[in-house]
Amino acid sequence: MDFQQWWGSVPASITVGVTILDMAIRLAALGIVPHNRRPAAALGWLTVIFFMPVIGLVLFLLLGTSTLGKRRRTLEQHVPEQHLPAGTLQGASTVVDALPEWASAMVRMNESNGGLPVTTGNSADLLPDYEASIDAMTESVRQAVSFVHVEFYIAVSDDTTESLFHALEEAHHRGVQVRVLLDHVGSAGFPGYKAATRRLDGAGIAWRLMLPVASPRFHYQRPDLRNHRKVLVIDNRVGFTGSQNIIDASYNKKSNKRRGLQWRDLMVRIEGPAVPQLNAVFRADWTAETNEDIPDNAPPIAGPPPGHLSCQILPSGPGNTNESNLRLFLAMIYNARDQVTICSPYFVPDESLLLAVTSAVQRGVEVRLLMGSTSDHFLTHHAQRSYYEMLLAAGVAIHLYPEPFVLHSKFVVIDGQVSVVASSNMDIRSFALNQEVNLLVLDADFARRLGSLTDEYIDGSHQLHQDTWAERPLHAKFLDNACRLTANLQ
Repeated sequence: MDFQQWWGSVPASITVGVTILDMAIRLAALGIVPHNRRPAAALGWLTVIFFMPVIGLVLFLLLGTSTLGKRRRTLEQHVPEQHLPAGTLQGASTVVDALPEWASAMVRMNESNGGLPVTTGNSADLLPDYEASIDAMTESVRQAVSFVHVEFYIAVSDDTTESLFHALEEAHHRGVQVRVLLDHVGSAGFPGYKAATRRLDGAGIAWRLMLPVASPRFHYQRPDLRNHRKVLVIDNRVGFTGSQNIIDASYNKKSNKRRGLQWRDLMVRIEGPAVPQLNAVFRADWTAETNEDIPDNAPPIAGPPPGHLSCQILPSGPGNTNESNLRLFLAMIYNARDQVTICSPYFVPDESLLLAVTSAVQRGVEVRLLMGSTSDHFLTHHAQRSYYEMLLAAGVAIHLYPEPFVLHSKFVVIDGQVSVVASSNMDIRSFALNQEVNLLVLDADFARRLGSLTDEYIDGSHQLHQDTWAERPLHAKFLDNACRLTANLQ
């Protein structure tokens, strides 16, 4: 019996019922899906529901809510008040008043959106070498006397991370309070995850999964809302943040090793008053997962400031519905006068970011995008490629870093003056669905150092040109455009 014969044998009442249900789902979606959702995201969900009403409805019910619970939102929105050591806020207004007018306005906007107050007297060292970054973190852990706080999207035990895990175990055994947070979905899919949790348990180190999918509290949350932050803080004295996870540069996957893929990342080592702010982000996340408040018992840091940098820590995520990292990037780009450099493994702009980038070119600003020619995320990579033609036509310079490297560094530099080093990508996931943390640095010397790293990346890349890109095969264009439809699902 073929499908037509089978369908003809179905009772008319069932046929009518299925038809009514189909139409009811589509009509209800028109009035429900767009509520408090940007038009592009609403259109994406409506497309899925209209093509596959029942399956689309189930996916929307599972993935259509992009906010965390009330308690987590409160923690996310009030990090400064609840988790900063006493005296951290002193002098913040003086620093802001000394900045250029547009930078002062941007810093105040960040504070309104959950950012911590800007501080001065900081130092920041760039760590663009993958294994050297692990070594630097390991050495700082070995010098810990009070606490070590570790928070990473991916943290596994393998040959590359062995020294760091050993240092954590040694620190715990000599009486240092070691706490570890790792994302449940981010870490669980990689070889070495079970070995990491067994080591932590065996050493007696306190650790928790961030945003666990199978919550013991039986409270449902959207499973792809993830904590994507990378944070290491030692004694409120030294902090690390950036794009790198605690895992081998191949990410330990057989398919990556067959292709010879190696991640290139960027971490920043910080000293100064921005470090307790970075620790405040960890403390809020620890409280969210454990219901335990971490006491502020780190010894006071004496002596002159370690540097002169003005810095601001900006956490973002679904607990803060203002998309604070997107607003930061937009403010930076719209205030650019000479040059915008964006390095990101995933550049899938929404309408506001696309307009900001192309408007900067029209003002005469040089805009450079640095991205990888390959990626480990199929849909996002092809969605990203669908924007190249429009960006090239607008005059944006696109530099693609070649295989076998995956360029995973994430930073923005404006006019050689203002910089951000981030865990955040340039896509809707990082803007609305992931918990991220960004380091804003208002200093020309730091921007010059990032500029030197940019030059190194560009020297090893090839620049994309509009005419050759337009000649790529038809099937590649089709795949890129089809994947673009998934870019704004939120």
